[in-house]
Amino acid sequence: MEAIKLYKQLEKDFDLIHCQDDWHTIDLNEFISANFKERYMGLMLDNARIITNVFSIVFPSDEVIDKIIAENKKECLIFSHHPVNWNINADNPFIDIDKRLMKQLKECGISLYVLHAPLDKNGRYSTSISLAKALDITPEKDFLEYYGVSVGSIGSSKAKDIFELEKIAKKIIGPCVKKWNYGDPAIKNGKVAIIAGGGNIPEAIEAIHENGINTFLTGITRPSKDFLPALKAHEMARRYKINIIGGTHYGTERFASQAMCQYFDSLGLPCIFVAGKCDKNDLDY
Repeated sequence: MEAIKLYKQLEKDFDLIHCQDDWHTIDLNEFISANFKERYMGLMLDNARIITNVFSIVFPSDEVIDKIIAENKKECLIFSHHPVNWNINADNPFIDIDKRLMKQLKECGISLYVLHAPLDKNGRYSTSISLAKALDITPEKDFLEYYGVSVGSIGSSKAKDIFELEKIAKKIIGPCVKKWNYGDPAIKNGKVAIIAGGGNIPEAIEAIHENGINTFLTGITRPSKDFLPALKAHEMARRYKINIIGGTHYGTERFASQAMCQYFDSLGLPCIFVAGKCDKNDLDY
């Protein structure tokens, strides 16, 4: 498929004209396209005129990019949820892609396309909805906005209590799961609030409380002294008696990147999900 045709299709299907994002802290170097420098989403590395296949990822870590380059394929697209890697222990947890790897991607004819807020926006392939479906939670209601789009979802779970939900989460997400017991372990009215990724913020806890929910599943749960909103979120959850289950940034968002393979397959483009790694530091010290 012609690259420009694919980008136009992505633009339309994910409604980029009505979305916004902000990555002004990253190194907007000479490899990054003018398109991305203007709006922080969409085409980031413009290295291929034709796209023959796609690699879908959550974070462009060195390890993940090296795996893709090792495939020795040309005229490819990396579709990434983030334009940077993630390390919660770093001074700046968002880590720029190494320019060495950007150079290699250019030489290999591999482009990079990024949808962060547009993929978080609740929809068929979105992060929170994909996580809910993976956990057999039926989405019913949006409840939180981020950059002007709905990203949180409230849904019905078959789990009866926080312990059963934790067991399901560990089976589906993996071992990088931690629960915080702040209230009645029974899941009130069978409803669970979900925000994949970084939902550990006061606004989310307040919205969950207002909706009468006592169970919250998100990605990052670390009550970090370096990120005061997270500390406040835990204080509010304790006060409102809202139980929290964390599944890490990568662990909760990977289901959307996997679902995107179905999207690209529907366009006639073979797509492979390239796995990264969860980081337990997202959950606690």
